[in-house]
Amino acid sequence: QVQLVESGGGLVQAGGSLRLSCAASGRTFSRYAKAWFRQAPGKEREFVAAITWSGESTYYADSVKGRFTISRDNAKNTMYLQMNSLKPEDTAVYYCAAKANSIYRDYEYWGQGTQVTVSS
Repeated sequence: QVQLVESGGGLVQAGGSLRLSCAASGRTFSRYAKAWFRQAPGKEREFVAAITWSGESTYYADSVKGRFTISRDNAKNTMYLQMNSLKPEDTAVYYCAAKANSIYRDYEYWGQGTQVTVSS
């Protein structure tokens, strides 16, 4: 059974930092792009960041550029999202995703999500 499991979410004050992890099991995703998405209450899910299989290229939404850093460790089948200078508008459920034909959408595998809450 293929699983993506996110961890590292929580409650943090504005200006603080969190590091999310996404661990894969059941198969290896080392040859596929991976991404983070988020969904705030009452809003559609949105793209946050993505990374190519090699880790050489990364992509970010304008809203997080310069504050968030995506990375991956293929040996551990794990992806990360380092989130700094957090803002209340970053509050959302964060999902990791793997394997897609497009870097920004249409991912095949999804995690269950982890809640990130940023207080002002």
